[in-house]
Order: sequence, then C-alpha cells, then structure tokens
Amino acid sequence: MSATESDKTVNTTADDNDSGLAAKNPAKRRKTLLIMLLVFVAIGVIWFLLWTLVFSRRETTDNAYVGGNQVAISAQVPGTVVAILADDTQHVDAGQILVKLDSTDASVRLSQARSALAQAVRQVRQQTDSASGSDAAVAARQIDLKKAEADLKRRLPLIAAQAEAPETIQHLRDAVDQASAALTSAQAQASAEHASIEGTDIANNPAVLQARANFRAAWVAAQRNTIYAPVSGYVAQRSVQLGNSVQPGQQLMTVLPLHDLWIDANFKEGQLRHIRIGQPAKIETDIYGSNVEYHGKVIGLGAGTGSVFSLLPAQNATGNWIKVVQRVPVRIALDNQELDKHPLRIGLSSDVTIDITDDRGAVLAPQTEHPAVAETTVYDQMASKADAEADQVISANLSSSGNTGSKHSN
Repeated sequence: MSATESDKTVNTTADDNDSGLAAKNPAKRRKTLLIMLLVFVAIGVIWFLLWTLVFSRRETTDNAYVGGNQVAISAQVPGTVVAILADDTQHVDAGQILVKLDSTDASVRLSQARSALAQAVRQVRQQTDSASGSDAAVAARQIDLKKAEADLKRRLPLIAAQAEAPETIQHLRDAVDQASAALTSAQAQASAEHASIEGTDIANNPAVLQARANFRAAWVAAQRNTIYAPVSGYVAQRSVQLGNSVQPGQQLMTVLPLHDLWIDANFKEGQLRHIRIGQPAKIETDIYGSNVEYHGKVIGLGAGTGSVFSLLPAQNATGNWIKVVQRVPVRIALDNQELDKHPLRIGLSSDVTIDITDDRGAVLAPQTEHPAVAETTVYDQMASKADAEADQVISANLSSSGNTGSKHSN
C-alpha cells in the first residue's frame, strides 16, 4: 500500500469518529444541563424552605454584650482611710466591711450628742417636777383664797350690828384680793411650767426629740466611718489606698453582682419590625462558644438609638449627610440558674437569636407598677441600731418613779 492510500484510510477513520461524537454530544449536554437545572431548583427550594421555616422566624445579631449593675462604693462622710478589707476580684457579701475611716472626730461628736440627749431628758424631768410644784402652789393659793373669803363672809354680819370695826372688814377684803391675785399668779406660773411638757411624756418631748435626732445623726455618722457593701458581688476598680483623705461622694471601688445579668443586643432598625416583649431568645457567648447556650426572653426595647445618647450626637441637619443604619438596644433577661452553672462577666460579647414567630406582644412596656430593680437593707439596720442606742440613753436618764414614757419609734 502506498503512502497516499494510507493517508486516505486514516482520514476516513477520523471523519467517522467525529461524526459519532457529534451525534452523542447534544444528548450528553442536555443531560448535564438538566442535572444542573435540577440542582439549582433543589437549592432554591431548600433556600425557600429555610427562609420560610427558619430565617423568617428569627432575628440574629452579634452586636450584643453582657450587661449588669455596677454598684459604686463611695464615702458618705469625710475621713482618712485606715483599713481596706476587700480587693479586686474578691467576692463580698451584703453588709461586709469594705473600708474603714479614722473615727476619732466622729466619736467625739457622738459623745457630745449622747451627753446632750441625757441633759435634755434630765431638763424635761426637772420641768415636769417643777410643773408638779406649781400645781401644788396653785392648790395652796386656792386654799388661802377660800380661807380669806370665809373670814370676810363671817365678819360681814358683825359690821351690820356695829360689832366690828369697818377697818377690820376692809383688811379682810384686802386679804381676799391678795389671795385672789396670788392664785392668779400661781396659775400663770403653773401654765408656763406646763407649756413645755403638756401633751407629751418625757421621751417624746420636743426638746428630747431634737436631742434624740442629733444623737441619731451623730451615731449614724460615726457608723459611716465603716463602709459596708450594699449588695453581694465581686470587687472591681479599687482606687482607694491607705492614708487617702476621702470626701463624701468620692468613689472608692465598685461591686459587681454577677447573678442578675442581662444582654443588651443592638439590632438594626429594620430588624425591630417583629421583635416584641416576651419573645424567647437564645444566646451564645464567645467565652464558652457554641458548647453553652443560654435561654432568655425580651424584657424591653430601648427608647432611642445609641447615637442619640452618645456624648456627641450626630448632627443630621448639616449639608453633608450620609444615611447610617441605626441600632436600638434590646434587653434580654438571662436565667440565673444557667448563670450559676456558667458565670459571665459584664461586657462579654455574645450572639443573640430571637424567635419572632409570635409577634403579637407589646412593643413598649406597659404602665404598671414594677418591683424594685434592686434594694438593700444594710442601711435600714444601721438606722434601727441608732434608735435602739438612743432609747437606752433616754431610759438611763429617766427617774424610776417618774414618767418613763413610751419609747420613740420611727
């Protein structure tokens, strides 16, 4: 076979192969396109179902942080720091001593107030005894007047019979006038004596109450040289040092209660359309990751955007204006039992997902009475102890046979 014939044979074979591939490629292409179309349709269906059943029923944000109360511990009276009994990161209980101030001056003022209270009680006792003496004097003057009137009445018939000198009768009339004047003077004196004690007993006399109030203020001031923790929590930001001269209102440290915490989730304004009070929420924090999930509920929406409450609010009325999507803080309460198992710290980052399936709730909190957000009885105990101390001072200075009166109560 010549070379020319061989080339013709090869060309014929190649042409046959190209014709076969051309016949198969359209079918294969259609099959490939159909598979791709089905894949895209399946992806669209899955996305539609996910949006309908999942994504449209929740709002999420990672602009969320743990919030809590920050109780500033400050001095209530001036003084010099002589002891610091709590430091950063330490746990303290409500009523525990945190700082002590020098109490020398306060002790002197308390002693003065105690002496003034005792003196006030004794003065009122003296006024009470003096009033009793004035009453006795009035009774004596009444007897004298009756005697003078009786003498005059008995002598008047004698003058009609000319058995008595007119001068004697005049002397008797003068004696009656003198006795009457003495009675009037005694009654005025008794009235003046009773004016300061009338209508009250010794313990509730205005002078005693004034001295008692001064003693109570001095006692409380002396106690405030010892600074107590108003709530239980952890100490942070301790700035006080030994020897510092502190003034009322000066912050010494902060106590952070880590039990009643919340989440401030900052949602975009477009996400607030279906968020309502009472909706459940799930929270994941960066510190624990997805291994720990907290459950809470929406308890309120902020009254304004963050930019409104910033130090320098945006001036959107200027000519150069660019629209910026605003965010509104949504407060979410956490479960304290979950916090006990996995403690959090104020300011930690978190991811929040709110279930908005039921959007029939209220957007704004109702105008109803709410319990106290936080309260302490530490200072009430201090006041009750001051009253008990004042009662002891009053009782010690009341006479055993006199009017002991009733103890004062606030």
